[in-house]
Amino acid sequence: MGLRELKKAQTRQHIADTAWRLFADRGFDRVAVAEVAREARVAEATVFNYFPTKEDLFYHRFDVFGAGLVEAVARRPDGEPVLDAFRRYLLGQGGLLAEAEAGDREALDRLRAVSRVIAASPALLARERRAMADQADALADLLAAEGDEIGGEITARVAANALIGVHRTLIDYVRRRVLADDRPGALAGDVRTAAAQGFDLLERGLRRYGTRS
Repeated sequence: MGLRELKKAQTRQHIADTAWRLFADRGFDRVAVAEVAREARVAEATVFNYFPTKEDLFYHRFDVFGAGLVEAVARRPDGEPVLDAFRRYLLGQGGLLAEAEAGDREALDRLRAVSRVIAASPALLARERRAMADQADALADLLAAEGDEIGGEITARVAANALIGVHRTLIDYVRRRVLADDRPGALAGDVRTAAAQGFDLLERGLRRYGTRS
């Protein structure tokens, strides 16, 4: 990365971090883009150059994470199943949940604040659903491009949506638990257990899932 590209990446990250802090403190709908620009000490036009919408500002980290998920699958070594590469990246990033598990009270407070902001904003919830759909499409396109080795386009899209479905389920699970303040000290361990159950189901396949006796 050249000096100019590095400077642009740093500016983009600074704007996103500033916005995220303001949103967590005051709520998404109560913060204007102009306020983000003033706090970040950049022009409002600069903010829009990097982030076309206010929702894009909020979900910058999520978008970066989603791109990393797809990249992890693309770079998996020969002989490694897609599921293993996806699971390793998804569970290996840590984030606020890992910081909270390590005893960082501020991380848990930030997780609560962000969860409340998202739950209270239809615009953010809609943007999140679109981001998840975009991640599934990107992953499906990648898998379909790998050719006949892993099956055709339909197989690739079913697999991609199933994997992203685990991701979305875990996000919803964490948000529900955090907002209910349900045993926060046990949350990280419970998420690992829930993830294992979800991925185990995908590993076994759905052939006998839900079979009535």
